[in-house]
Amino acid sequence: MKAVIVQPFYLPWIGYYGMIDQADSFVFADNLQFVKKSWQRRNKIKTNNTPKWLSVPVVGKYRQNINEIVINYSMKWKHKNSFLDWKQNHWNSISNAYSKAPYFDDYKDDIKEIYSNDSKMLSDFDIYTVEKISELLGLNIPEFIRSSDMDNAEGKKVDFILNVCNELGADEYISGPAAKNYIDYNAFQKFKQDKVELFWFEYSHPVYPQIGNEFLPYLSIIDLLFNTGEKARDYIRQGLDNCLQIEDGHTLKNEGEITRPIELKNTTLTK
Repeated sequence: MKAVIVQPFYLPWIGYYGMIDQADSFVFADNLQFVKKSWQRRNKIKTNNTPKWLSVPVVGKYRQNINEIVINYSMKWKHKNSFLDWKQNHWNSISNAYSKAPYFDDYKDDIKEIYSNDSKMLSDFDIYTVEKISELLGLNIPEFIRSSDMDNAEGKKVDFILNVCNELGADEYISGPAAKNYIDYNAFQKFKQDKVELFWFEYSHPVYPQIGNEFLPYLSIIDLLFNTGEKARDYIRQGLDNCLQIEDGHTLKNEGEITRPIELKNTTLTK
């Protein structure tokens, strides 16, 4: 059983949804520390051939967990002769950016409906949005779980991961490449001891039809959706070809130096 453990992000990029498509259990790691300038509260869309940030305003204190962060609804943005709250402002930016995209009319009501959600907590809004868009894309829907709802989702880094995997009964863990910063040879031995096979998720970003003169990668998933419509899932899966690379420990160094893992041949990309 394959597990993925990722922090809840706001309107995340297409590789995030590629991980969802690969998982049997997808854990939103919402009881980890909030980082103000992170994907937890912001993402990019394309407007006038340039990336534009959409950031959710929050009321945060030092060293709070993600699931403790409150959305700030008191902030207003001036628009013509009125003032918009953050949801109205974000939807206005999205509409202006994608109104001429080929599939905007097909999905505008679904995306606009997301902004009718009245969640007070950032993690609630992020998770609701991810689950909603996963259904729109027609992905393989895993079991969605919040780490804050689990009994043993505690510890740091590898210990946290393995505690979650063991509670789920997962024998395979799919990790994003950022974890290479802290999984060295010694840490890898914990995976072997717990009989959890480690895979690196190496996503190859596809190029897809996009409004504008120049293709911009790593935008929010809504860019793909408005530009490619029902083909969005196919483009996501195009980037999944040979995306899972098995780690056998031989590429890991005791001092933390990590080289490229062994490519896993004939990986099954769907359940």
